[in-house]
Amino acid sequence: MEFMRIIMGIYIAVFAVFAYSIFKHRKSSGAQPGTFTGPGSRRQWILAITPFLLLIYIDYIWMGIPAFHAISRMEDTRTAADMTVKVTASQWKWQYEYPDEGISFVSAMATSQGQIHGREAKGEHYLLEVDNPLILPTNKKVRILLISTDVIHSWWVPSFGVKRDAVPGYLREMWVNIEKPGIYRGQCAQLCGDGHSFMPIVVEAVAEPQFNEWVAQKKAQSSQAEAVAGKAWSREELMAKGDEVYKVVCSACHQADGKGLPGAFPALSGSSIVNGPMLDKEGHLFKDGHLDRVMNGKPGTAMQAFKNSLSDAEIAAVVTYERNSFGNRMGDMVQPAQVKALR
Repeated sequence: MEFMRIIMGIYIAVFAVFAYSIFKHRKSSGAQPGTFTGPGSRRQWILAITPFLLLIYIDYIWMGIPAFHAISRMEDTRTAADMTVKVTASQWKWQYEYPDEGISFVSAMATSQGQIHGREAKGEHYLLEVDNPLILPTNKKVRILLISTDVIHSWWVPSFGVKRDAVPGYLREMWVNIEKPGIYRGQCAQLCGDGHSFMPIVVEAVAEPQFNEWVAQKKAQSSQAEAVAGKAWSREELMAKGDEVYKVVCSACHQADGKGLPGAFPALSGSSIVNGPMLDKEGHLFKDGHLDRVMNGKPGTAMQAFKNSLSDAEIAAVVTYERNSFGNRMGDMVQPAQVKALR
């Protein structure tokens, strides 16, 4: 925005001089055309050299040199980063992983289906809000590793001045150093399928002490989740958790009513896979069965593997939910301990 104001100011100033010259020296006022073969006086030399020096100053000193240093800092692979974040893109969400801290979570769009389909008024951050933002400390060099599980995506936050593609099979990288605390919003900038516009990015930059508190809190939540996953869940608990996971992770493709999108994403309602076996006689995953599809995905399709992005409890809950919702009445349950044993 500041750059546009500068350019607009220069444009107005130049156009004003241009318009004044045309009006002042119009033929109807008696102005006579002059002849000019080159600067012949001090004044003419000043008028010829000054714009040249002004452009040199604007292009190289005012904008060029700062831009060069900014790009050099972003592409600096020699100076060690203070921390690393791995970003895994998939249709249509982001997974953020902090390898040094052992923290990992999925970030998906939080805008309600009611707003998207016009049943509710659009919020202030329509299509630019998520359930779990990426938390980063200020004044720290953060190395970001990018990869995709399906198609090409692009991680773009305009305020950072960075946009880098996430490509399947390739680990790409970039660096950011956020100076001011605040919330920064972006989105996937590479057309990646039907849900492309439902793939926002939200980064919350906080001071280092606040970031350390967040890390401690996430680790405590992870430990608590592991403890909870070890117990036997009731049907009500699994269904409630499954509904929560389905809305965030699955509904973008299979739709809120489980009927999918014909020709693109299969329906779960009445599905032979959802209503089929999950385990074989030996207790192993039934090949291409419901649980196998959720954990390991299906190569060559948009169905990705969720065993590395969802917890044991989340997988158990969402599978139980799908098998007992949308008209499906299997009546069975999956426990987190079962999922853990099948990994």
